[in-house]
Amino acid sequence: MYKKVEVQIGGKTLSIETGKLAKQASGSVVVQCGETMVLVTAVAEKENKPELGFLPLTIEYQEKMAAVGRIPGNYFRREIGRPSEQEVLTCRIIDRPLRPLFADGYFCETQVIATVLSADQQNDPDVLALIGASCALTLSDIPFGGPVAGARVGYVKGSYVLNPTKDELKTSRMDIIVACTRDAVVMVEGKADALSEDEILAAIFFVHEQVQPIFDMQDQLREVNGRAKRVIEPPQIDEELMAQVRTVADTGMQTVISTADKMERGCLYDQLKATVVAELNTDGTRAKEISNLLSLHKKKTMRAKIVEEGTRIDGRAFNEVRTISCEASYLPRTHGSALFTRGETQALVSATLGSERDQQRVETLGGEQANRFMLHYNFPPYSVGEARRMGGPSRRDVGHGTLAMRGLSAVLPSEEDFPYSIRVVSEVLESNGSSSMATVCGGSMAMMDAGIPIKKPVSGIAMGLIKEGDKVIILSDILGDEDHLGDMDFKVVGTDDGVTSLQMDIKIGGVNRDIMGRALAQAKEGRMHILGEMAKGISQARKDVSEYAPKYYTHKINPDKIRDIIGSGGKIIKALSAEYDAKIEVDDSGMVKMFCNNAANANALVERVKQITAEVEVGAIYKGIVKSIKDFGAFVEIMPGTDGLVHISELDVKRVDKITDVVKEGDELEVKVLEVDSRGRIRLSRKALM
Repeated sequence: MYKKVEVQIGGKTLSIETGKLAKQASGSVVVQCGETMVLVTAVAEKENKPELGFLPLTIEYQEKMAAVGRIPGNYFRREIGRPSEQEVLTCRIIDRPLRPLFADGYFCETQVIATVLSADQQNDPDVLALIGASCALTLSDIPFGGPVAGARVGYVKGSYVLNPTKDELKTSRMDIIVACTRDAVVMVEGKADALSEDEILAAIFFVHEQVQPIFDMQDQLREVNGRAKRVIEPPQIDEELMAQVRTVADTGMQTVISTADKMERGCLYDQLKATVVAELNTDGTRAKEISNLLSLHKKKTMRAKIVEEGTRIDGRAFNEVRTISCEASYLPRTHGSALFTRGETQALVSATLGSERDQQRVETLGGEQANRFMLHYNFPPYSVGEARRMGGPSRRDVGHGTLAMRGLSAVLPSEEDFPYSIRVVSEVLESNGSSSMATVCGGSMAMMDAGIPIKKPVSGIAMGLIKEGDKVIILSDILGDEDHLGDMDFKVVGTDDGVTSLQMDIKIGGVNRDIMGRALAQAKEGRMHILGEMAKGISQARKDVSEYAPKYYTHKINPDKIRDIIGSGGKIIKALSAEYDAKIEVDDSGMVKMFCNNAANANALVERVKQITAEVEVGAIYKGIVKSIKDFGAFVEIMPGTDGLVHISELDVKRVDKITDVVKEGDELEVKVLEVDSRGRIRLSRKALM
């Protein structure tokens, strides 16, 4: 049955319709704002597979170029291959708030596909895709515990703006996406221009208040078109077997959760598991069940240790950051580098400078986009002591790298002040706790080491949460196990002025304003401590870029002279680039940008460009080369590619009968410019200097 509902959100009409498109999907909706439309479908296999032990949920988000009336720019002229980074990031924005809300014990293959059908290039489709995913699942027979609503929030001229347009975002000091249930916040992702924790907190709960009508919309559609939900029996715990696991494992488990070293703790747990399984799996059929119960016991024991004993795995206080060591200039031939180690998490980060041609070109719905700043995050298997197939960056890698990139982007110098393209690469060498935050810290140091005049150093910290009943404990600088067994992963990046990026995921029903406020305040405390430790390695940008970095020079020329430096078919600029081992770029204003690998080449190139593009001045004296002899005079090249005529009467103070009596081709001749006529012809004189 067709049904459409509308509501005013942030001064714009948001509509959701169902029953018209993709009716064979379990749930299907079209979400529209302005002229941006997104189709979202949800489908699940009928057979539940509890033996998997996890929910095989796949989220796909597709941006179709037809949505903006364009043909894809690749060879095949169609959308093929792996998704773009923007599509990956949007998939994560949809996945993270939805995944914790499926029924306990639901293990069916489930797929949510969001397709952008129309895009007006002002109203972003990513938030519409999130809302559509929640609504499609809500209408379907899939046991989903939503609905979820979400919105983007900007900060324009001191006011919060819900779902700002692309034009509004250009002047916004904030770009944050928030996902909520009716009662709490479940996901936060975005960036800010060093805003205070109070401003960030107010923005998040501004969204929570404003999106409440979206829940009503989804409920209205469910009443008309909703399907009966599948009945899923929650997994039953064999209490007798659980009691046996506790009895056999309790002493060993206390040792495991009190062992600070990650690898040693892992080995002790593996040994304990082998012992427990060997003792209790008497019929040889319950090894997996026993392993799962032991994992549950580990989670409960660790959480109890924190809540009841006030002790973390490695013995730290709840707000204590692990030991930090920092070292700048670790790599001798990179433009900038830093080795950042925090506990058992280590990142080796390099910064590389390039020219405008090195910018990343990306085809988006809004057209081709040039990224001057790039951050690439690599997470090799050895960083966690594993051996597995190496491949391209995973969705996780893209998400973590983008979080770090957003945090550092806020402190970059303007392109006018520092025209280099910048690439930061983080190699995670060890991981036990947030490697993305180590990337932020190492990236900030590497950029300063490269001589990039960033506005302020940036650090990041990952916060955790343990919530048992009314007891709420917030943990600073969480370990991997505290992330895995805890209730929240909240990463906050910023300077000593404020927050530049953040990312939060929740494994429980959500967090309220009080919990988030406490987490932000505690994160600031940790961030400031980390900044102090980073300053011991490097506290400000080097006064100049590395000797191995390209040297950048500019020279402004008359726009009419651009053709002189380019040459026919680019002949002259290509020859100059090869001769001086340089990258040369000329814009329409006549600004010539030159990147050379050493100062000597750069200085010589600048002089050459000045010569080529110099304009002849009447009355000026030049030393030129005789290029050709005619009966009536000699043509002299006074600048590269610029000739003038010395008439026979201007060769000498005395009468000249034959040109070759005075000069020959190839002779060097000093001459004075007498005139440049309206057609650009130059009249020269040797006699005027005698």
